[in-house]
Amino acid sequence: MAERRGDRWISVAQSLLLHAALVGLVGYSWWVFHEETVPPPHTLAIEATVVDSHALAPAAPAPGKPQPVPEQEPEPTGPPAPTPDELAQRAKAAQEEADRAQHEIEDKRAAEAAEAKRLADEKAQEEEKRKEEEKRQQADQKRQAEEKRQAEEKRKAEDARKAEEARLRAQSEAELKRSLAAEEHVMAARSSGQLASWVAQIQARIQRAWLKPPSARPGIDCIVYVTQVPGGEVVNVSLGQCNGDAAVRESIMAAAYRASPLPQPPDPALFERNLEIHFNPNN
Repeated sequence: MAERRGDRWISVAQSLLLHAALVGLVGYSWWVFHEETVPPPHTLAIEATVVDSHALAPAAPAPGKPQPVPEQEPEPTGPPAPTPDELAQRAKAAQEEADRAQHEIEDKRAAEAAEAKRLADEKAQEEEKRKEEEKRQQADQKRQAEEKRQAEEKRKAEDARKAEEARLRAQSEAELKRSLAAEEHVMAARSSGQLASWVAQIQARIQRAWLKPPSARPGIDCIVYVTQVPGGEVVNVSLGQCNGDAAVRESIMAAAYRASPLPQPPDPALFERNLEIHFNPNN
């Protein structure tokens, strides 16, 4: 955390006040020390001879002339001046005190910076936890939305499958009904003689188209298999059991091709792709 300019000036002012207090404390201690340590009076050993006071009396001063007053040396007052070692020790103690105070200030600043960093770290951790919680909630919402979408798609697919099955079932039932109806119709048409009449018409048409070969003899009786397409066009002819020779057999097959297109049935339901015709021209 950056130190502000106001905090730096406050620190400088505190340091100066601390140093001034230390210097005043040292001066006050020195003054008290000198006041309390007044040296005791010196007792001098004097050898003297008793004489008459008249003999020692000074001569009377001349009238009109003042006598000089002898000067007395001033007696020393207060404690003696400190020695250089004492001054050095006091300066060292003052410096140590100043260093201690400075260390206390620095320790206090370091503690404040550590506390500010701790608070900032806690705030950053809380912010990170908040962001992670938001991400988790968003992921949960996205997962729930995806699960809901998949469930909806699955439901729609199931509905579509059921609808398709119902449609196919209905279609199959309808086709089955149509097939049954067609079979019933064909059976009814065949039972009514329409199929036999149509086959007889085809048989007569082939026999009319037959060119009798010289080797043919009376009593020819052959089975002709004819394959036709809608519209009556003959696309294939083959013979089954036949009592004619090769020339007769070939002439019968040629007659079937010449008879194309064959007559159409009176009812389209009677149409047969593969027909079995009994060829008996003598009858």
